[in-house]
Amino acid sequence: MDLKLTDKLALVTGSTKGIGLAIATALAREGARVILNGRTEASASTARAEVLKAVPSAALEQFIGDLATPAAADALYEAYPAVDVLVNNLGIFEPKPFEDIPDDDWRRFFEVNVLSGVRLSRLYLPGMKARNWGRVLFISSESGVQIPAEMIHYGVTKTAQLAVSRGLAETCAGTAVTINAVLPGPTRSAGAAKFAALASPLAWSFLVLVIAAKHHMASVSGFVQIETAFTAIQYLVVSPLIALAFSYQRA
Repeated sequence: MDLKLTDKLALVTGSTKGIGLAIATALAREGARVILNGRTEASASTARAEVLKAVPSAALEQFIGDLATPAAADALYEAYPAVDVLVNNLGIFEPKPFEDIPDDDWRRFFEVNVLSGVRLSRLYLPGMKARNWGRVLFISSESGVQIPAEMIHYGVTKTAQLAVSRGLAETCAGTAVTINAVLPGPTRSAGAAKFAALASPLAWSFLVLVIAAKHHMASVSGFVQIETAFTAIQYLVVSPLIALAFSYQRA
């Protein structure tokens, strides 16, 4: 497919593994210049090698830092003052009974899953509006609408991402800047494998099956729900999701 992203600068937060790495690879395949992000040089270098293996011609840059912190967000903005595509993928999850979740855990989940995207959107959205082109994606989760009892704090942050993306979409009315949220279902990744090991053997069996996962993408025109079924073996197929979000134009 041609998403017309050649030479566009795309930032994918938390892109050294899982969905983030898959998105970065898909964007590189579409000709975008991609900024990989990880907390360590080693993880970023490993991700870079994986993307180049899949897309030898990929134009890659990298930013090392924890984008859940204001200092890292400011440093990133200083290094890259303008991006065309922002994918707020950074996130954490952890199964824990509600009664055992302390305030510090709630704050940590909100900082990583919500405020990381809020800060970067606040930094980059003005430039997108000034150039009258930009794409912002929040990688939320189906847990944002079907809160998992085993990790309520995670589900709450995913719902918050929907609220942020919805509100930001309204501020972009009449522009060529789009804000979307993608709600993937269970995805086979390193993080999911750890979760399945903690949950039950049946959970892992479920993840490795070829599954149909519903993705609900909130569009900026009336925030319409677009449902598309995909199958997943190793990763859920993210390219069609990106295509929907990046090629969508207002009627």
